[in-house]
Amino acid sequence: MNVSGDTLKSLAQEAALMPQEEMLEVGKKSKKLFIGIPKETAFNENRVALAPEAVGLLAANGHTVVIESKAGLRANFNDTDYSEAGARIVHDRAEVFKADLIFKVAPPTNDEIAMMQMKQTLFSALQLTVQPKNTLKKLMEKKVTAIAWDYVKDNSGIFPVIRSMGEIAGNTAILTAGRYLSEEMGRGMMLGGVAGIAPAEVVIVGAGTVAESAARAALGLGAVVKVFDNSTYKIRRLQNSLGQRIYTSVITPKVLAKALRRADVAIGALRAQAGRTPLVVSEEMVKDMKEGSVIVDISIDQGGCFETSRVTSHEAPTYKEYGIIHYCVPNIASSVPRTASFALSNIFAPLIIDIGEGGGMDKIIHDNAGFRHGVYMYKGTLTSSYLGETFGLSYKDLNLLMAAI
Repeated sequence: MNVSGDTLKSLAQEAALMPQEEMLEVGKKSKKLFIGIPKETAFNENRVALAPEAVGLLAANGHTVVIESKAGLRANFNDTDYSEAGARIVHDRAEVFKADLIFKVAPPTNDEIAMMQMKQTLFSALQLTVQPKNTLKKLMEKKVTAIAWDYVKDNSGIFPVIRSMGEIAGNTAILTAGRYLSEEMGRGMMLGGVAGIAPAEVVIVGAGTVAESAARAALGLGAVVKVFDNSTYKIRRLQNSLGQRIYTSVITPKVLAKALRRADVAIGALRAQAGRTPLVVSEEMVKDMKEGSVIVDISIDQGGCFETSRVTSHEAPTYKEYGIIHYCVPNIASSVPRTASFALSNIFAPLIIDIGEGGGMDKIIHDNAGFRHGVYMYKGTLTSSYLGETFGLSYKDLNLLMAAI
């Protein structure tokens, strides 16, 4: 049957006027989260995973937060701050570990793992140097999904927690050095000079995020800054970020030793990709430094880059070696726990909201490659090749596991 063009046009107009089936947009199914925040018990850990303001934001979005009493006390957050923000305060530590998502700063202890439930999600730091094999096995037995927040990447491919804590560590290191340098046990001088008086000289070993923040703080106080690193790319990037030319050099023993002899402050800011930080400052170099000068070894988290460095604590932060003040407190960001806790919250709170709005933990792990980078265990299956090879445990590629879902 032949149909003319006018007839087709008429039929199309009639069809357009007929009642149409309503088409609704298919949205993501949001999920309300049950979050538990225990009090930190690790050595030198004063931070808390979420500040009260972040808890208030989560509560306003329908999520439930239970927090152990006095969990934020060392960061100057009291229980009233949290309860007014919408959290439920519990005194029984085991109650916190009934939540679906356990959120903490330091890795879990064996006692904490014993309180955890089957198939829970753990969100904490992954400290490779203190992660014993039996800890991983116990998490695997409980079918835990474990995410290391320091290995989660953002949309630009950077590690936001490492960068944020690095910025705090660099600034804090300079302020700490300035305090000890000005005291009686130091050289009795200020970092920045005044008219007619030469400023202090600061040597920074490393040119990453921590070093950049330290250099910026030292320059802001008026000190003379010298930076050493074996990566010319990092040195060039640091100079471009600072927006001014400073003395820089690759790490050669003779040049570094000469700079340290003139230095009033030395900052260790090297970060190893894996394993121990290389010892680039020998005992002889330290011995030749000026009496009363200050060393702040931020790299002590990975063993330190000064041969004379040994771990100290917030309670006893310094010691003298060859007349040089050494400050070697691991996790230096924890010495300003309130600032550090706010910094963590600024990263975590939006991330938790995204997890809820995106349909839950499994969904964000499947859809977000940057978040997936921080997952080292998925439902009891080890997915970190580094941990698997280090401890001789079987592991599977998380990307392959996600592809099968």
